[in-house]
Amino acid sequence: MSATMTSRARMAAAMRHQPVDRVPVMCQLAIGHYFLESGIDSIELWHDSPAFGEALLRLCRRYGFDGVLVNLPGRDPDWRRYVRSIDDHGHERRVLWSDGRATIVPIDDLPYSYYTDGRERHYPSIAELDPDSLHYIDPHDMGGIDWPWRWGFADPPAREDAFFPPWQTATLDWVRERAPELSVHGEVFSPFSQFMELLDFEDALLALVDDPVKVEACLEALAGGTAELMGLQAAAGVDAVLISSAFAGAGFISREHYRRFVLPYERLAIARFRAACPDVPVYTHTCGAIGDRLELLADTGTQGIDTLDPPPLGNVELTDAKRRVGARLFLKGNIDPVNTMLADSPAEVREDVLARLAAGAPGGGYILSTACSVSPYTPPENIMVLRAAAEEFGEPTMEAGT
Repeated sequence: MSATMTSRARMAAAMRHQPVDRVPVMCQLAIGHYFLESGIDSIELWHDSPAFGEALLRLCRRYGFDGVLVNLPGRDPDWRRYVRSIDDHGHERRVLWSDGRATIVPIDDLPYSYYTDGRERHYPSIAELDPDSLHYIDPHDMGGIDWPWRWGFADPPAREDAFFPPWQTATLDWVRERAPELSVHGEVFSPFSQFMELLDFEDALLALVDDPVKVEACLEALAGGTAELMGLQAAAGVDAVLISSAFAGAGFISREHYRRFVLPYERLAIARFRAACPDVPVYTHTCGAIGDRLELLADTGTQGIDTLDPPPLGNVELTDAKRRVGARLFLKGNIDPVNTMLADSPAEVREDVLARLAAGAPGGGYILSTACSVSPYTPPENIMVLRAAAEEFGEPTMEAGT
C-alpha cells in the first residue's frame, strides 16, 4: 500500500485486519499526564467538557497519535454554579461544593471526592443491593460514587427510564466535531468493574463467594446500562468503544471467576450493542496477568484487546498473543509503560518499540501502544518515539501468519 491514509482510516483498517500504510499509534494517557503536560488548568480539565476535550486533542496531536480515547464522561455545563471556593494546598487543589462535598485535585493523579461535614460515602453491601435498582455506575462522575446513584450534584436519584444526563456525551461531541481526521474512541466500564467500584473492592470480592447468585443478577442489570451507554457513544459518532475491565486479570480474580462473573456479562453487553451498531468496533482493556484468559476474552465477542501487559507488569508476550488470538482480535499495546516508557532513554524506547512492531505488525491487526496508561511523569520525548518508530518501521507485511 503506497497511498498515505488518514489517521482515522488507518485505525479503522487496523481494527478490521485490513492493510495499512503503517502501524497506527494510539496510547491512553494518565489523567495526571494531562494535568502536567496539557497546559490547561487542572480544575477546568477535570470538570469541564471543552477543557478536557482540548487537553485530549493537544496531546494527541503533540505526540502524533492516530486516535484519542475520551475516557471521562461529559460534564454538567453549569458545574461552576455549585462551586463555593477553590483553594490551593501545596501539591493539590481543593474544590468546596455547595452541598458540603469537596474534591481534591492532585497535580499528578486522579481527583477524588469526600464529604466535609463528617458524613462518609456510602458503599452498599451485597445484602442492600436490589438488582432491579442497578443500571450503570460511573467512577469518574464529578461527585464520585454515591448510592442510590445520582449524577454530579443532582438531588434525586437517576431514573432508569431517563438515566443518562443530556450532557453524557458532551466531551465526545466536542472532540468529534473538532477532529474529523482522528479515530475517536469512547469508554465504558464493564459490569464487573462497576460492581467492584460500587461495593468497594474487598466487599465486592467477598460477595463473589458469599452470594454469587445475587452478584450475577447485579451484573446482568449493569450489562443493560453498559450497552445503553455504548449506544449513546455510537450515536455521538465514535469510531470504537473501549470496555474498561481493569479488575478482570489474574491479580484480582481466578480464571474460573472470570468465566463466571466477567465473560457472560461483557458478552451480553457487547451482543446487545453490536445488534444495534454492528459497524462500530468494540475492544477490551484488561490489565495485569491475562495470559491464562486470552481465549476467554475473545469469547466475550470483543474485537480487540488493549494493554497486553508484558513481564514484569503482566505475563503476555506479544508473539504468543498473536499466535493464540491474533486471527480473531486486533491487539493494542504491550510496551511497558513503567520500565520502558518512564525509565528508559529515547534510544532504549526506540529499540523496544521496534521489537514490538516486528512482533505485532505481521499479518495486520496491531496498534502500537503502551500496555496501560502513559504515567504522569513519562518524558514527552519518549512518547514521541512511538510515532517516529512506526514511520521508520514502514508498511507492515500482510502475508505473515498470526
